[in-house]
Amino acid sequence: MIYSRALHPELFEVRRRRSFRHGVYEIEAWITSSGHVVRFQPDENCLTESVVVDGDHLPETGLVHALPCMGEKDFEMPPENDLGYVTTLQTESLIDNLYAATYDELRTFATESDAMLYEWKDEDGSTCLTMLDSQKYKKEFHIQSYHLQGGMNTVLRTQSIFEIV
Repeated sequence: MIYSRALHPELFEVRRRRSFRHGVYEIEAWITSSGHVVRFQPDENCLTESVVVDGDHLPETGLVHALPCMGEKDFEMPPENDLGYVTTLQTESLIDNLYAATYDELRTFATESDAMLYEWKDEDGSTCLTMLDSQKYKKEFHIQSYHLQGGMNTVLRTQSIFEIV
């Protein structure tokens, strides 16, 4: 879901948090128990991306677009308040050994690149992982997310670009 406003952290079980300022914009990224949230805010304008399981509890106020995270999809928001946003997502089901290799590769990458990482076990004891990796540019912020759900051996990958237009 993409919002034209900030979301309150009380709406989520925040597991990891990182915020910083880069040039004219501020970023706040959260890994939650059910996904991630990223706020991009230059000055008073704001866009917030929320990729979470069961987002029915989230407000409708300020919701620009909601996109189900199944299969392959992309979305480009028409510029609003001098802000642009584009995202792509892909969901895959992997066999056991490919899931394990992907898990290990992302874990190693996160350690080497200082990406945000959260690992846990689901209710059946399967290993799960969420990783956020980002790049900062003068008028753009790029973020890639990886959500691995061990019980189903699924991987959700998203790539999003926030920009000042």
